[in-house]
Amino acid sequence: MAFNINDFYSSLQFGGARPALFDVLVTWPGSTIPEIQFMARATTIPSATLNVVEQTYFGRALKFAGNRTFEDWTVTIINDEDYTIRRAMEDWSESLNGFEDNRRDTTRLATRDYKGTGTVTHYGKTGNIIARYEVNGLVPSSVAAMPMDWGTDEIQTFDVTFAMDYWTTRTETFQGLSETT
Repeated sequence: MAFNINDFYSSLQFGGARPALFDVLVTWPGSTIPEIQFMARATTIPSATLNVVEQTYFGRALKFAGNRTFEDWTVTIINDEDYTIRRAMEDWSESLNGFEDNRRDTTRLATRDYKGTGTVTHYGKTGNIIARYEVNGLVPSSVAAMPMDWGTDEIQTFDVTFAMDYWTTRTETFQGLSETT
């Protein structure tokens, strides 16, 4: 088949999805941080891996579907001078294992009392929702360092890495829907 630019254009419906059209929400028991929707500068659609189990039979390795694993999920957050999100992430982390005393907050003993949820919503160029990923069983495993630098003239960011239990998506549900639907 000869190259034809029109075939490419017709195959790429709507001009391709844009990675900058998204928002992130993160909640954890007892706390909602509405500012994170505007301050989450970068993230990823979470990944999952289906492991393979090998069984040898007469010298040949046969492969079978194994268990699914979910990689950690990282969100890059813009730091504002009020430190609202940074403090919330530090408080969440400290409630699970105290910085000084190495103890868990007694109100966070059961998993339902300390695991959070996250949502990554991807929008189309007209504001319609094209995909939404629900991230479940979040625990902040790392609240990263924030560099301080006299030679920088930019807004400060920091990463929060979350361990997760699993994620789900219902991309097909949102095709053609508006943001308010």
